[in-house]
Amino acid sequence: MYINHEWRGLKNRYRDMIVGLGNFDGVHIGHQKLISELVKMARMTGSTPVVFTFNPHPMVVLNPGKSPPLLLSREAKQNLIAELEVEVLLQVPFDLEFADQTPEIFVKTVLHDEMGARGIVVGYNYTFGYLGRGTPALLQELSSIYNYHIKVIPPVMVQGQVVSSTLIRNLILIGKVNEASKFLGYYPFVEGQVVTGERRGSSLGFPTANLNIDNNLLVPANGVYLVRIYIDGDNYLGLANIGTKPTFQGKTRNVEVHLIDFDRNLYGKNIKVSFTKKIREEKQFKTPSDLIKQIEKDISQAKLEWLKVRE
Repeated sequence: MYINHEWRGLKNRYRDMIVGLGNFDGVHIGHQKLISELVKMARMTGSTPVVFTFNPHPMVVLNPGKSPPLLLSREAKQNLIAELEVEVLLQVPFDLEFADQTPEIFVKTVLHDEMGARGIVVGYNYTFGYLGRGTPALLQELSSIYNYHIKVIPPVMVQGQVVSSTLIRNLILIGKVNEASKFLGYYPFVEGQVVTGERRGSSLGFPTANLNIDNNLLVPANGVYLVRIYIDGDNYLGLANIGTKPTFQGKTRNVEVHLIDFDRNLYGKNIKVSFTKKIREEKQFKTPSDLIKQIEKDISQAKLEWLKVRE
């Protein structure tokens, strides 16, 4: 997959583009449906499947105080989109000048004049242009003028609910990571570099890897989670603790993971932590010994849960 940041003159580089428009935060099941339809349309017409999105998320520029935390880092989003057989990912820098374009100017100047789009695929609730006045209905209206096909993807439903990034965020924020996975199509995850912590886990007999995570990314609710940890192409069973470590009067919220039956040094490594199930709330223990007993129970539960998954 080719990644571009400039839309000008793109029609001179790629053949007959079919363009999917959206933010695609999370690349969830709804996004996957849109992209699969986009790729299918491109294959049928011998065209180039292109995903057009912005960086940063428009809300970061238009209303930074209300900008939601991101479900995926830019790199993780790129990787998931590439897996869906998109040939070109267009990540256009978003600023106030771009935001001031009317929907009609965006379609004429960007999609038609500079990209020569032959087809456009959007979700049913997609909006674009100044004040979000552009809609799928407008794209349909302009299609005869600028000679492109338009496909609008209806709501994708799971368990009677419309799949959306907002729904997924809300589930993750209350720790329902297993339920969120049904709408994402994969388990929620974070990625980060392992950094030096207080080494308290080692002193308790359960060494942990402390993660440095981008502050713009969504982290699940405080608690203890069953996780899979991905390192250098391998993956391991583990437990993640998210919170402030109240037993030791901690104040800073962090993410630390214990890899079960693993004893390698991970400092400086970039790892991925995939949250499969919340097994309990974070709590304050009277003594470190009480905490050790609870961790031993957590590890036993994690192993039992993993056996269930493998059966």
